[in-house]
Amino acid sequence: MTAGGLSRSEAVARHVPRWMSIPNRILAVLCLMYLVLYIDRVNLATVGPRMTAELGMSNTQFGLAISAFSYPYALIQLFGGRVIDRFGPRRMLLICGAIVCVTTVLTGLVGGMASLFALRLALGIGEGFAFPAATRAMATWLPPARWAFAQGITHAAARLGNALTPPLLVGLMALVSWRGAFVVLGLASAVWVILWLVVARENPERHPGMSDEERAELAPAAQQTATTPPVPWWRLARRIAPVTAVDFCYGWTLWVFLTWLPSFFFKNFGLDLKHSALFSGGVLLGGVIGDWVGGAASDYIYRKTGSLQAARRNLIIVGMIGAFVFLVPVVLTHDLTTVALCLSLAFFFSELVVAPIWAVPMDIAPQYAGTASGMMNFGFGIAGILSPLVFGAAVDLTGSWSIPFCASLALLLVGAGLSFFMHPERPFPVDGPR
Repeated sequence: MTAGGLSRSEAVARHVPRWMSIPNRILAVLCLMYLVLYIDRVNLATVGPRMTAELGMSNTQFGLAISAFSYPYALIQLFGGRVIDRFGPRRMLLICGAIVCVTTVLTGLVGGMASLFALRLALGIGEGFAFPAATRAMATWLPPARWAFAQGITHAAARLGNALTPPLLVGLMALVSWRGAFVVLGLASAVWVILWLVVARENPERHPGMSDEERAELAPAAQQTATTPPVPWWRLARRIAPVTAVDFCYGWTLWVFLTWLPSFFFKNFGLDLKHSALFSGGVLLGGVIGDWVGGAASDYIYRKTGSLQAARRNLIIVGMIGAFVFLVPVVLTHDLTTVALCLSLAFFFSELVVAPIWAVPMDIAPQYAGTASGMMNFGFGIAGILSPLVFGAAVDLTGSWSIPFCASLALLLVGAGLSFFMHPERPFPVDGPR
């Protein structure tokens, strides 16, 4: 105890500005993680034109290689959440970081389709645990009133990574070739791993920098780790299934943006690699704003109305309908300025979906946040398997870069309709048949 009757941790916490509190440090490192992981996830899209030419790959083969990431990624969403809930997000994210670093470096050494496919599988394993683990960390370290904001700001960091990747990769390729660029990115990924090791703990109760006031704001159900009862897996899966379906519809369109934008501008409009990267980065910046706005708006609506339907479901519907509206001109016109502007607005609206949809599993089952969010993200993983492959095959078969966007248009409308079945306002009962 200190002279004022406070514990040492309380005394330390009271002298730390709010913006430097432990929960905010955790959130900041998670933002860096999302940025880094998405750079490592989508870097193939920028080097695609040069890599496919050097390795002699078709659009279909390139789409298949990219989709390899999503096979283990999707499967891990089904069981990985339970592993995270059992062992804690700190350990799991350290393991994820090590795998991502190694696989990214080795991607610079690929010699053909087989080695690229294998390394994308390994990267999918590393990243497969990451976002459910991060969601578990948010549920553990942040109060419920900040959950949507946390999802919004971390995914905004991810989209910032998307936007930075094209110009960053073009610059690195000019200096060290596309192969050297992967080595540099892999080594840089180690930075957030070290920061996470230093900042994070498994349990806020044991962190010396947390005050009693900060601990009191946290959700009690989310604090359980090893003591969490066995997950009622099938019952929870049925409860989350509508959210999974909506996430699939959103994920299909996101994978189109993350996979094909540089090639779309390069091959459909005849731009060089530098200008393709600049246009792609500009479009993806719309997503940075969309993620931030979506998170802030969702929490604001919840504070004002107390309605999770309004804060989560309605915002998801607005995002999907808005993305549909602005993707229509991409199919109907070949004017570069119009297409680039509409793609930016479509991506902004589609990213309004991210924060509320990631908050829904936390709303429904905070005590199983890792498992529930993994089940939801399974839909995104399946979209990642199908979307790049179908889009690439459609381009090869039709010779058109506009027609494949029609699948996104249809799925955006389906996702908006399925949103009515999510019901984030209905908590998942812990007791009941397994």
